[in-house]
Amino acid sequence: MYTIIADSGSTKTDWVILREGKIYQQIKTIGFNPYFQSQDQISLEIINNLKPKISEVLSKVTAVYFYGAGCSTFENCYTIENAIVNTLNAPKVSVSHDLLAAARALCKKESGIACILGTGSNSCLYNGKTVIENVPSVGYLWGDHGSGAQIGKYFVTEYFNETLPNDLKKLFEVEGFNREEILNNVYKKSMPSKYLASISKFVGNHKEHVFVKNLLHICFDSFFKQQVNKYTNSKNYVVNTVGSVGYFYKDIIAEVAKKNGYTMGLVIQSPIEGLIDFHK
Repeated sequence: MYTIIADSGSTKTDWVILREGKIYQQIKTIGFNPYFQSQDQISLEIINNLKPKISEVLSKVTAVYFYGAGCSTFENCYTIENAIVNTLNAPKVSVSHDLLAAARALCKKESGIACILGTGSNSCLYNGKTVIENVPSVGYLWGDHGSGAQIGKYFVTEYFNETLPNDLKKLFEVEGFNREEILNNVYKKSMPSKYLASISKFVGNHKEHVFVKNLLHICFDSFFKQQVNKYTNSKNYVVNTVGSVGYFYKDIIAEVAKKNGYTMGLVIQSPIEGLIDFHK
């Protein structure tokens, strides 16, 4: 018999098929977020880019455990669950928030603060069994502190305000970025947070630039002040992070954490290995 585990952010989804507790197959698709995508859109992606790759074992799948961004309400979980049930016909489908995935992968059975720093951001206080406190992230417009989307948004704001240093501005435009291209992607196309996070890759390529380093410190400082600092007795816990942004900028984040009185713990790029151990 086979089990499917999925870890989904707003950018990508890692699917792992287990056979008797061991990895049988790994697949990547685009990320799913029910705040931005409909059940039909999610179903179509599964049909086109997942189902054909697992067709040989699909009839033997006994359970699907899906952890996803945006799966924080009954309605959003139901959207994902329906898409999976209608396309894969698995007898058991469990949909949980990606925060629980992060906490299980980072803290195992210990108490701690678990953070997601990727396209978006989120965090929670975990007691070794369940999430006991969560400061709502509220998305890229008002939250997502320390995320790729916030980094991209802050950098674009400096560009629009003409406060970027000339050398950075020229390099940015050489990469193909300009006012109309940015506005078109943010206001006319789907998944604007994903587009803004893609700009953070340019930022990361120049993270040693004094201007960029200062911008990154501002973003990560806002994460500790607006997210981590609000948990009960927060400084009694180690801060753990999962996600591409947290992993790529771990040295800068550690500096900001220390300045805010925190100690960094485990930093990993993806929670999938921890989830595999959990579901064995």
